[in-house]
Amino acid sequence: MKEFYPILQQCPLFDGIRIDELASMLVCLGSKKISVKRGQAVFREGDPATHVGIVLTGAVQLIREDYYGNRSIVAHIDSAQLFGETYACAGVSSLPISVVADEDCEALLIDCRRITMSCTNACAFHSRVIFNLLRLVATKNLVFDQKIQVTSKRSTREKLMTYLMNQTKLQGSSSFSVPYDRQELADYLEVDRSGLSAEISKLRREGILECEKNHFTLLQ
Repeated sequence: MKEFYPILQQCPLFDGIRIDELASMLVCLGSKKISVKRGQAVFREGDPATHVGIVLTGAVQLIREDYYGNRSIVAHIDSAQLFGETYACAGVSSLPISVVADEDCEALLIDCRRITMSCTNACAFHSRVIFNLLRLVATKNLVFDQKIQVTSKRSTREKLMTYLMNQTKLQGSSSFSVPYDRQELADYLEVDRSGLSAEISKLRREGILECEKNHFTLLQ
C-alpha cells in the first residue's frame, strides 16, 4: 500500500493526516484494496450501502438505470476521489446506483461504520477523518444539485449549454476537456446521442462553440 500513500494524501478524506499516520489509520479503518477491469462493477445497484470507496488508479462512473434499461451517468470519479459516501452515510439499505470502472482501476474500500464510530484505540486522527467525511458529503450534495440543474432543462441545447458553462466556471477556462465521450455525455445529460450530436453540429455552425472529441471551446 505504501506506493499509494501519495495518492491517499491527495484524497480529501485524509486532509490533515500525516503520511506517517496512514499505515496505522488504514489498519484501524479495515481498508481493503481491490482491482477492477474496465466495464466491471465495483458496486452494483442493490448492493448494501455500507462502504466508501477511494479511486487509487484509473476512474469510475456512477451509473443509474431506469426500469426500461435507460442509462444515466450520475458522476465521473477520478483518482484520489471518493465514491459511495453519500449513500453509506445516509444509512440507506441498498445502493440506488452502480459504480462501474471507466478504465482499469484500483480502489480502496472502507466500511463507513469504521469511520463514523470511534475505535477502542481512540486514534487521534479519527475525529479529523469524521470531519472530512462530513464536508465531503456536503460537497457531493452540491455536485448532485448541479446535475439536477443541468438535466432539469427542457431541451438538449439547454442541457448541453448549461453543462458546458458550468465546466467553464469549474475549470476556469472557456477551453476545456470533459471526462465523457459522446455517448457518455449523452447519458450524463439524459438525452439521445443522435440529438446531442446534431445539436453540437448546429452550435458549431452558429459559431457558439468548437468541439474536437471531448474537448470544447466556448466562443460566445
